[in-house]
Amino acid sequence: MDFIIIFIEGIASFLSPCVLPMLPMYVSYFAGQDKDLKKTIINSLGFVLGFTIIFVLLGIFASTLGKVITANSKYINIIFGIIIIIFGMHYMGILNIKILNKSKGIKKNSDKLSFFSAIIFGMIFSVCWTPCVGVFLSSALMMSATSMNVLKGGFMLFIYSIGLGIPFILTSIFLERLKNTFNNIKKHYNIINKIAGMILIFSGILLIF
Repeated sequence: MDFIIIFIEGIASFLSPCVLPMLPMYVSYFAGQDKDLKKTIINSLGFVLGFTIIFVLLGIFASTLGKVITANSKYINIIFGIIIIIFGMHYMGILNIKILNKSKGIKKNSDKLSFFSAIIFGMIFSVCWTPCVGVFLSSALMMSATSMNVLKGGFMLFIYSIGLGIPFILTSIFLERLKNTFNNIKKHYNIINKIAGMILIFSGILLIF
């Protein structure tokens, strides 16, 4: 059940209001000026691999920290659960946590973007966009920490990265066909946020109980 929730949280991170509008720009970086589909897919895979590496390392660290505090796991679950519920209430519009509304942009010369530079690009993404995807990433890390297992913790964040990465790769392939879809999604951000908030609240309740 934990893996399913984390996978959904990865997808929900992709639908974040400050990630989705920037998607066409990211894909154009992957493609370069020649708009080569093969190059786009390869660079997209590099980008996903980049943020996956960072997120998995964070998951391992979180689970290692969790092992240190095993004796207080019950209280940690309650605290983490409450924090996740608060995040969910923010997304549903019940609360307004300003720091979670902030994001940082990234500029990159698409002409020089290769598979390996795309990996670096993905690593930068994982750091610079943390305030944007941080709500769901924090939830995944908290679940990883309470797992008390290094391998499981790292795998949890791998699943999260897959959830976030698959839409990036699919979008890089079908960008032209998805333009209308993106426009429709932008029109329904309020509904998307409320659904995302409900997912987080559900995750928080599972941690507490």
